Amino acid sequence: MMTEYGWEPYLSERDRTHDKLWGKKELFGFGEKPALVLIDIYYSVLGLERKPIFESMEMWPSSTGLEGWAAVDKTAELLAVARGAGIPVVHVKGLQSGIKPWVHRKRGPSKLSPEMQKKGTEIVAEVAPIAGEVVIEKTAPSGFQGTPLHFHLNSLGVDTLIMCGETTSGCVRASVVDAATHRYRVGVVSECVFDRTEASHFMNLYDMHQKYSDVISVDMAKAYLTEKGIAATPELARKAG
Repeated sequence: MMTEYGWEPYLSERDRTHDKLWGKKELFGFGEKPALVLIDIYYSVLGLERKPIFESMEMWPSSTGLEGWAAVDKTAELLAVARGAGIPVVHVKGLQSGIKPWVHRKRGPSKLSPEMQKKGTEIVAEVAPIAGEVVIEKTAPSGFQGTPLHFHLNSLGVDTLIMCGETTSGCVRASVVDAATHRYRVGVVSECVFDRTEASHFMNLYDMHQKYSDVISVDMAKAYLTEKGIAATPELARKAG
């Protein structure tokens, strides 16, 4: 029997028993001033064409394949809702400055031309930033480490972060842990985060849900952002009425 979010098949019988005894019974809940945070949604983890993962990896070794693109499409829906509700949007991506990356795994020479490598660092068109949206560049897995992200959110009075992006087990998780450390309430949108392997995706969703955040559906996220946008914006409230 699968859970709503798909992690049940990855739990052992011992894990299931432990979950019944100790596991999360209800959502932590969110605050009054959210922001939408999109993490590392650029072409190098998706490719320029929508292809199955192993086919895409022939050109883009870090690709997440069609599962990644499906998450992008759901994120684009949520982004449109956030923009319509006047919710702050922050894009987070890697800093391309020559600073040594955090990845320690050995990699062979890139198959991509310098032009294609540069294209790979661009945020995909479906969720690309528009005027007024902040782009934070980082040199660590977390969007908070060594960046002004916390200062920016604090200046806006934000108390809740709704997070999307990749990878679930990597930069998303690192950012979620740091967000919880800074005492933000955190929502991870299950259909809007993605990874290269299914096990790491689902088990990290489960772990974040237990400890640092609420894993929620995209429909729940849309409803929450719409509600808070209407509450904060008189023009939206008049339209809703």
